[in-house]
Amino acid sequence: MDPIALEDLALLEVLQRIDQCLPLESGDTRIHQRLIDSGLVTIDTDPLQLTAAGIELCKSLQHRVAADAQAAKIIRQREADGTVAEEGNLSGGNGASMPEGDGARSA
Repeated sequence: MDPIALEDLALLEVLQRIDQCLPLESGDTRIHQRLIDSGLVTIDTDPLQLTAAGIELCKSLQHRVAADAQAAKIIRQREADGTVAEEGNLSGGNGASMPEGDGARSA
C-alpha cells in the first residue's frame, strides 16, 4: 500500500480547520472553492461547516493516516527485531506443519 499522498494530507488539514472553525489561510481560497463545488462544505453558513460527505471524507483520511502510522511502526519493529517472514513459511518452524500428502490416504 502506498503512503497517503501529500495532497490528501493537505485536504485533511483544510477539512479539520473548517471543522474546528479556524480561519483558512490565504492560499486556501482555491481549495475552498473546490470543497464547495464538491459538496464537502456548506455555502449557506458562516463560518463554513462540513457536509455529511465532508465529514465522511475527513474520517476516511484520518483512518488512512492512522493506518499508515501503524504500518510504519510495525515495519520499524520488524526491522529492529530482524524478523523478516520467509516466503511460504507459515508454520513458524521448519515448514512441515502438514504431513506429506495432506492426509489424503487411499483405502
